[in-house]
Amino acid sequence: MSLQVLRTIDANVNRSREGLRVLEDIARYLLNDVELSRRLRSLRHDLARETVSLNAALLSHRDSAHDVGRPPDSGGGQRLSESMSLRGLQDVVTANARRAEEALRVIEELAKLPELRHTLTAGRFEQARFAVYDAERELFSRISRRDKTDRLSGLYVIVDRQFAAGRDETDVTRMAIEGGASAIQLRDKQAAKGELLLVAQKLRKLCGQAGILFIVNDHLDLALAVDADGVHVGRHDLPLPVVRSALPIDKIVGCSVTTLSRAVEAQDEGADYIAVGSIFPTTTKSGTTVVGLDVLRQIKRRVSVPVVAIGGINRDNIGQVVEAGANSVAVVSAVLGEEDVREAGHQLVLQMKRASEERGTDSQTPSQA
Repeated sequence: MSLQVLRTIDANVNRSREGLRVLEDIARYLLNDVELSRRLRSLRHDLARETVSLNAALLSHRDSAHDVGRPPDSGGGQRLSESMSLRGLQDVVTANARRAEEALRVIEELAKLPELRHTLTAGRFEQARFAVYDAERELFSRISRRDKTDRLSGLYVIVDRQFAAGRDETDVTRMAIEGGASAIQLRDKQAAKGELLLVAQKLRKLCGQAGILFIVNDHLDLALAVDADGVHVGRHDLPLPVVRSALPIDKIVGCSVTTLSRAVEAQDEGADYIAVGSIFPTTTKSGTTVVGLDVLRQIKRRVSVPVVAIGGINRDNIGQVVEAGANSVAVVSAVLGEEDVREAGHQLVLQMKRASEERGTDSQTPSQA
């Protein structure tokens, strides 16, 4: 077997394992994804086993010092510059996935040479390459969606056109944003889709300009049509796995639940956030089940995705909801039902901030206080 072939295989085995290790650690430590990190670890170990018979030969012919592709010694400046050019975690995923994929393709092709056919199996490297393609997509999707769910905190205002009291939805939304809303959801169960499309386009533009999330309730097609940040579904809407598969990989989906078991199930089915409620009795939606603060606390302890509290929340009780652990608080009438929408939102945000600060103080141990 030629020296050049062995050196090429050695370099690409190293590249593929290095790339896989970076992807594995992102899945494990940054995303806390047990299943994905396990799959990537298995890929890395399988690669090591597949090439173990060549280890001695590969190490014997390794000559990194005379590799013509080795970057010049510049005190790490060049590598640092290349690293700094990466815009974020998504770029790190893409760069390392491509490194592993390209390296695996090189080994796959070399494994077809007559002198290697009995030592390496080309098909196994092909399978590994396609497995990395899948992992790259999944990691990219998870990171893209996490960037959105990380912004899912604070006041979540549901612009329900039936409770806007005839006011223009654009004006109401603008005032809610100025009042401190961090997310806007458009909800309308009566209007025709054509009419609702025009409203959704206007609200999407407002939210985009303000840098806050725009979610469409129920209507997956409408969310896709206006490029919303996500869609929210309930028990009687399309199943979560169907919605998740139909959405672009960077869009989020939320799900309304009333029980702990359904919250856990929804998370397993792909929900990026869970809406729990009704926390208190409410008049804005008929037929609701009041679940109370205890269910909110239970769900918050069990799921890892953000939890949004909804139902009957106002200035008098919003502090209790924050103390119970909600990441975000969704309201309708507490904002839309007030004459001054901007001030109503502002007061709710202040109450949430106060409750959050008090909760942080209360959670300290005596030694921390």
